[in-house]
Amino acid sequence: MKTRSMALVALFAALTAIGGFIKIPIPYVPFTLQIVSVYLAGCLLGPKYGMLSQLVYVLIGLAGAPVFAEGGGLGYVFKPTFGYLIGFILGAYVNGWFIQRFKFARVASIFLANFSSLLVVYLIGCLWLYASMKFVVEKPFTIGQTLLFGFALPVPGDIFLCIICSILIARLLPRTNFIIHRQEVVS
Repeated sequence: MKTRSMALVALFAALTAIGGFIKIPIPYVPFTLQIVSVYLAGCLLGPKYGMLSQLVYVLIGLAGAPVFAEGGGLGYVFKPTFGYLIGFILGAYVNGWFIQRFKFARVASIFLANFSSLLVVYLIGCLWLYASMKFVVEKPFTIGQTLLFGFALPVPGDIFLCIICSILIARLLPRTNFIIHRQEVVS
């Protein structure tokens, strides 16, 4: 791994941590700007390094650094929202894979890549939320409550961020020299 690649992976891990501190409190799943870094990492770094940036972020938080929306440490695995962090890792990979595989460059196609990563994050997050509330917190959610608190309440803001990031990425892709997976991007 080149020094430049390592620096970019670290940069996007740090951006994800910063996004965790910018939050709007809603019940059970705080709304943060972390998903912006997931979109950007996947699109600009590609699937491998985008995923690695999110993995670094999660490992730093599990090591004890208070980089998550509600702190840090190994015990965070038992929090109802930890599944969303796992979703960040896989979501960045999915996003980068779509961008790289299909050479997405237009806003609408980038939106599809971003939205697919958003669905991955919410799928894993909701599954973890449901299991955590049932087995760890011992205040079981119904599937309806899980979808309400884990999906319906926070997703409108994330879809808005998905649209904004799609526009931003479409403008950045042709002008960005630091894209690790740099291949000829076509419209």
